[in-house]
Amino acid sequence: MDAAALGEWSRFVVAGAIAAFIVSWLAYCADTAYRLRGRRVVSGSAAAVGAPAAPHLARVSGTGAAEPIGDGSTERGSEPVVAYDQADRMAGVGYSVTVLATLLLGAGVVLRALSVSRPPWGNMYEFSITAALVASIAFLALARTKAGRALAVWVVLLVFVTLSLAVTVLYLPPGPLVPALRSYWLVVHVGAAVLAFGLFTVAAVVSALQIVAERAESRGVTSGLGASLPAATTLDRLAYRMIAIAFPIWTVGPLILGAIWAEASWGRYWGWDPKEVWALITWLAYAAFLHARATAGWKGSKASAVSLIAYGTVLFSYFGVNIVFNGLHSYGGL
Repeated sequence: MDAAALGEWSRFVVAGAIAAFIVSWLAYCADTAYRLRGRRVVSGSAAAVGAPAAPHLARVSGTGAAEPIGDGSTERGSEPVVAYDQADRMAGVGYSVTVLATLLLGAGVVLRALSVSRPPWGNMYEFSITAALVASIAFLALARTKAGRALAVWVVLLVFVTLSLAVTVLYLPPGPLVPALRSYWLVVHVGAAVLAFGLFTVAAVVSALQIVAERAESRGVTSGLGASLPAATTLDRLAYRMIAIAFPIWTVGPLILGAIWAEASWGRYWGWDPKEVWALITWLAYAAFLHARATAGWKGSKASAVSLIAYGTVLFSYFGVNIVFNGLHSYGGL
């Protein structure tokens, strides 16, 4: 099979992954809706009898997380139990379909690599589908936990949007690399950037939800999205750990190895190229996040806000620099 045919098959398989992600997103939306319904019933029942809104009993859901079932009733037909059972079924469907979607996306990425006979991250289309694969795998590692289940709707939606943009706006047929990228450094330098980008993306979703959860807790909210999330401290720790993993990858890949590659290609380690500058800005932003936590004790919403600002620099480094600026790193293919 020639390169063009493999490229078309890759695009077809990625489109199948997009369809599967839509189904998994709808299932996770239903899971969230049923869980919110169960909490509303519990809160309403408790308020009617003047009891605390906190549930008396809990059950272990299909994800291994404890879920409240209401005012002490253990009958299978009670409305809170039915709602949580339906939520568990939808979560199971969402997880299974997300696994299928991730496998399809992985197959699409591999087919793209075969069609171009190199690592599949030589332009914005290839970078996007590979980074989406990293984000999906990172999510699946968390999906069976309570925190991961709370992230599901937003992470899957973000992966779906990324892939949709990739196959419509960013798509390029298989082709050779520009001369400057024909190097073994492409594997480690850009590969590390793809891995860090995927992890930063999931961490940004966690940080956004942490702010929502903290505000809900401070206001004593017992229903709605904020009440359905894990504890704000749990989300805070999760975002920190993901950034702590991604930060050294970004340090070694885009910065250190990028400088070495730049010296080998252009005879200098640093040239104030827009991509180099924004890679450094991203590094400084995440360094500020980690430094603020380690020395100033910043946690919670303040740290999450810094995390989201840092992720904004990641997005601009990817989209803004590739689309707006012209430089030595203008390899986006647009």
